[in-house]
Amino acid sequence: MPKGCELSRKEIDEYTKYVGIYGARGLAYIKVNEVAKGRDGMQSPILKFLPDEAITTIMERVGAEDGDLVFFGADTAKIVNESLGALRVKLGHDRGMVEHGWRPLWVIDFPMFEYDEKSKRWAALHHPFTSPKEEHIDLLETDPGNCLSRAYDMILNGTEVGGGSMRIFRSEVQEKVFRQLGIDDQEAQDKFGFLLDALKYGCPPHGGIAFGLDRLVMLMTGATSIRDVMAFPKTQSASCPLTNAPSSVSDEQLRELSIRLRKPVSETEK
Repeated sequence: MPKGCELSRKEIDEYTKYVGIYGARGLAYIKVNEVAKGRDGMQSPILKFLPDEAITTIMERVGAEDGDLVFFGADTAKIVNESLGALRVKLGHDRGMVEHGWRPLWVIDFPMFEYDEKSKRWAALHHPFTSPKEEHIDLLETDPGNCLSRAYDMILNGTEVGGGSMRIFRSEVQEKVFRQLGIDDQEAQDKFGFLLDALKYGCPPHGGIAFGLDRLVMLMTGATSIRDVMAFPKTQSASCPLTNAPSSVSDEQLRELSIRLRKPVSETEK
C-alpha cells in the first residue's frame, strides 16, 4: 500500500477484523520506513520471526518504497487469496486509489480442481465437463492441484459480466476427470452415460459463455446491485413483490398434483 505508514494501529486492527470475514485468522504487516536500512528501517511485530533473506525478497517482490505498508497473510492459498484480494479492493476505495473509467479484462488459467478439506478429495472448480489445458492433461492424474482449465471470465471494473469454458470433447479425458473426482466407471455410466456415449461417437471441440446483461446495465447506470436494474427483482427469500409469489395453493391444485399438506408437529405431540 503506497504511503501506508500513515495508517494508525487502530486502522490496521480494523482491517484485520475485515479479513476475518474471509476466514483469515490474522493480518501480518510491515511498515517500511527506509528500505535501504533493511530490518532496521522497518516496523512490524513479526520481523523477529523473518530472516533477512525473506525480508529482502518480500520488499523486492512488492516493489516497496520508503513510507509504504506491506500486508500479507499465511494460511491456505484459498483463504489468503480471497482475504487479501478483498482487502486490496477495500484499501483502494478507502484511500482513494481506485482508477476511474472502463477497465475490461479476461481472467483465464483457472485451476481445474479445488481440494475439499471436509471430504478429503478433489472437487471440480467450474464443473466436471470443463476441459483442461491441452498441455496439462497429463497432470490430471499426476498433479491435479496444478492442472489448469480452459475456463474464462469476462470482467469489467471488477465485476464479472460473463463466464464460460471450453468443454471436454474426448471420452478418455472425461474419464480421467471423473476418476480424479472420485466417480468410478459405474457411477459415471449411471449418471452421465448419455454423455460418454456421445463422446465415443465423435464430438467436435466446443465451448461457450454466459453473458450477464443485467450486470453490464448495473455498471452503466452506476448502481451497486443488479436488483436496482432488474425489471422484476426477487427478494432474498425468493418471493416476488410484483406477483406476491409464493402465494397460497388451493385444495384443488394440491389434489391435481397428488400433494398432501401436513401440519407441523407441536412439542407436546412429540
